[in-house]
Amino acid sequence: MKIYNTLSRSKEEFVPLEEGKVKMYVCGPTVYNLIHIGNARPMIVFDTVRRYLEYKGYDVNYVSNFTDVDDKIIKKAIEEGTTAEVISKRYIEECKKDMAGMNVKPATTHPLATEEIGGMIEFIQTLIDKGYAYEKNGTVYYRTRKFKDYGKLSHKNLDDLQSGNRSLLVSGAEEKEDSLDFVLWKPKKEGEPYWVSPWSEGRPGWHIECSEMSKKYLGEQIDIHAGGEDLIFPHHENEIAQSEAANGKEFSKYWMHNAFLTIDKVKMSKSLGNFFTVRDIAEKYDLQVLRFFMLSVHYRSPLNFSQELMEAAKNSLDRIVTAAERLKEFSAGEADQVTEAEQEVLAQAGTYLQKFETAMEDDFNTADAVTAIFELVKLANTGVTEESSHALAATLYAQLKQMADIMGIIIEKKAEILDSEIEALIEERQAARKAKNFARADEIRKQLSDMGILLEDTRQGVKWKRA
Repeated sequence: MKIYNTLSRSKEEFVPLEEGKVKMYVCGPTVYNLIHIGNARPMIVFDTVRRYLEYKGYDVNYVSNFTDVDDKIIKKAIEEGTTAEVISKRYIEECKKDMAGMNVKPATTHPLATEEIGGMIEFIQTLIDKGYAYEKNGTVYYRTRKFKDYGKLSHKNLDDLQSGNRSLLVSGAEEKEDSLDFVLWKPKKEGEPYWVSPWSEGRPGWHIECSEMSKKYLGEQIDIHAGGEDLIFPHHENEIAQSEAANGKEFSKYWMHNAFLTIDKVKMSKSLGNFFTVRDIAEKYDLQVLRFFMLSVHYRSPLNFSQELMEAAKNSLDRIVTAAERLKEFSAGEADQVTEAEQEVLAQAGTYLQKFETAMEDDFNTADAVTAIFELVKLANTGVTEESSHALAATLYAQLKQMADIMGIIIEKKAEILDSEIEALIEERQAARKAKNFARADEIRKQLSDMGILLEDTRQGVKWKRA
């Protein structure tokens, strides 16, 4: 299995630190509002990576945090006249609902930054003791230049950053030993939540939060650290500097980053009016469509979101679900055996599973994996008929479900409830057919068709679907 490592800018063979186990940390959202579809991409992508690793037999310890103390959370709390805790708790719950809708599995641990402050204070003290950090008027800064490998993930040069006068050059420069030093701890402002530390009443910087939570729940070294490409610099770069300086060893072996998402080829922003939350999408589509759409492109490729592409994703997903439902119907009945002639269909299906695995082993190429699923769907639609053995249909259904499960795609149709009038008409039509009153049966079929209900007579009985 090969993974593209941002650190080396190349695909590398995946070899875990401990055989059979994977320690994986994924940066989670800052919870001050409903999550947007840009937040959804890393959630879906790295959930799929986790699912494939588990399919391959790895015991995956998957940690994804919630940043529940931040300037944006505090601003929202002030606007609503409430506390940061109320805001963060509300949106953590809303985020979990959206994740469930997208079929994103809960992490092994979802740590909250506010519950790990004590560990962060100890972490910062370690950096001070080792000479990597210093305090000035209640603020603690990290000595960026002291960490000789700074810039190795983002491939940025400190001198270029200095001359460029950007990114790390933030307020408080007059207090710093070096303008590139970044904040580990900052004193409280009036009305802000705070914690007591040896340096001041205040709160941690953003970067130290993930270093501490990763260390506490996964240990000093991890296998995979992941997130959106916007986190490479400075967030992940700073995490490396903090963690490796404090622990004296390589922080993460593999760094994975998903590419940006655009809306109609334009960067998403509230000011442009092209900003969509996951909840907005849920009003128009089942969130399985959003998940399928996101996986139809390789995670390192930019992803363009549009109404047309979502409609295409919906139609494609419907094809898979319809094929699965058909296989399930044909697999019902008395147990039988796959015939000799059908063995060739099974052998062909096996090649598509192999193709699927090959795609996923090549840096989790979900786009090619989806292609393999569609080849299996085509085979199922042409190679399985009402005359086929139940065993053939059942075997192909099991394989399709397995491939879909790895992608986090649910192929079972959601049960729909017909109202009593439609149920009564279907029963009346059945009675008319039994009485050989075919004119009335055809009349009812047309009536149901006008109501948007299509009937299909099969050997298992009458099936219906909405037009």
